[in-house]
Order: sequence, then structure tokens, then C-alpha cells
Amino acid sequence: MPRLNSLPFFKNSCGILRNPKAVMYKLTDKEKKLLQRVSSSYYMEPILGELAKKSGLRRNGLRYALASCNKMAAQRWKKAFDHLHEVLVNSQGKVELLLEERQRKGEIKSKDQARKSIAGNAFANLLIYTFLRNKECENIPPHIFINNRVSEVKGFQNLAVIQVGDETQKPDVDVVVYTVKDDGVVDKSIILSLKTSLRERVGQTYKWKLLLEIATTDNPIKDKYGIKYALGNPPLVCFATVNFYEEIDQPQHRGMFKFFDGAFIAKPIERDFIKPLSALVDFVSERLS
Repeated sequence: MPRLNSLPFFKNSCGILRNPKAVMYKLTDKEKKLLQRVSSSYYMEPILGELAKKSGLRRNGLRYALASCNKMAAQRWKKAFDHLHEVLVNSQGKVELLLEERQRKGEIKSKDQARKSIAGNAFANLLIYTFLRNKECENIPPHIFINNRVSEVKGFQNLAVIQVGDETQKPDVDVVVYTVKDDGVVDKSIILSLKTSLRERVGQTYKWKLLLEIATTDNPIKDKYGIKYALGNPPLVCFATVNFYEEIDQPQHRGMFKFFDGAFIAKPIERDFIKPLSALVDFVSERLS
């Protein structure tokens, strides 16, 4: 067997040297449970089937597994972020058939209500799934974690509170990406607000970001209204959208993106105010290092 240092290496997106055929990053037990949780909903089966066409997934019994994490696979997984809109759209027909079957069996009362629930949850699940697969392929450093259950991120609740007089303001958090200290408490963090369209409650998130800017800089406004933030490292606040309704180029929406530390879209397009979702890989690697 050849020695490890005699084999060819390349740099991944984090600048880490790795062997094209090296063993991929092993998810922690918590990450494995998270991967299973976000992929186990009934509607995720056809969605992952579409994702398999854009990535390195293969069938393993009733589940999907990573085929490999060589250089080509790592690149495909990073680019898969830019096709999540396509994946969700192309899987709608099969998801609709599942809804019809569940309604026929009496498992759901309303397909319309189920569709609304799926629309938001599927995007979050798919993003987290793709994030973890990228981490397995070492596109994302091992010290960076992700979760859509904020209560499971130790200490994060304290970082997501701004005092305004006698009241508190909290952000709309769909997903948090973070690092931890030696004691397991969150250290650096990024809030991700996920929206399938810009018709949703985007304003709540960017207004909280504006409050955070006021609370953490010297200005007369924070004294006038009693705006305070005094706990730990303030999170970065980012926004990601599927943009089902082609809204990002509308003037009333473009200015909103300036409030965020990063804005991403699940399509292979780029504007001066928003980047393709694959840019999230380098963003978290650089900002949480």
C-alpha cells in the first residue's frame, strides 16, 4: 500500500489539502441523526431522487447514500446548492401523487394545507441535507455545524435577543450555522432566514438585523429607544430564497438585501445583491474560521 504522503493531493474549497480518494469526513452522531431527520419525511423521497441527478447520491436499499467524495464528487455537491430550486420544482409532480394517496387513505384532510407545510420545510430540509453532504466531502470544515432546531444549539438563545426598552426582539431563525467553544456553547454563528418567496415575512429578519446594527454601534438612536445587545458574539444575519415567483429583480425587494450580511438564491444566477447558494460554502468557511 502506498504511503499517504506519496499520493496526489488537491485543495478543497476550504483550502485544506486532501487526497482525491481519501476517506471522507465522518459525521458525528448528532449530525447523523440530523441527516436522518431532515431526509425521513415522506415528501423527501422524491425530492432526494431529483437531488441524486445533481449530486453523488446513489440508492442503498430504501435510502440514499454517498457514492464517493473524490474531487469530482466534492465539486458536484457544492454546485448542487445552485440547483435546489430545480430539484424542488421537478419533484412537485411526485410529491403531489403522494399527497393524493395520503388524502385517499385519510392521513391528511387538505392537500392545500399539506402543500403549504411542505413548501417551507422541504427547502430547509434540502438545504441542511446538502450542507451535511458537502461537509462529508470536506467542502465545509469539521468545526462548523448546522441545525434548524435552535433549542439544540447550546447558548444560542442568549445571542438572539435584543432589548428594546422593556421589550425583547428576536429574529426569524430557520437555520443556524455555528461553531462551538470547548464547553459546547455556541461561539460564532450565522442566522439563515429561508424563504420560498419574497412575499413571506422577510421584513421581520432584516428589521432585526437593523436593530442589531443600532445596538452594536455608537449612535444616538440606541440611547433614545433603549436598544441594547450585550451578550457574546453577535450572529451574522443571512437570507436564502428559492424565489419561486421570480421576485428578486423587483426594485422593492433589491434594496432589502443590503441589510443582510449575505444573501443567497438556490439557482445558478448571480446579481450584485445576491449570490448563488453554492457561495454559502465559502461564506461559512471564511466567516466562521
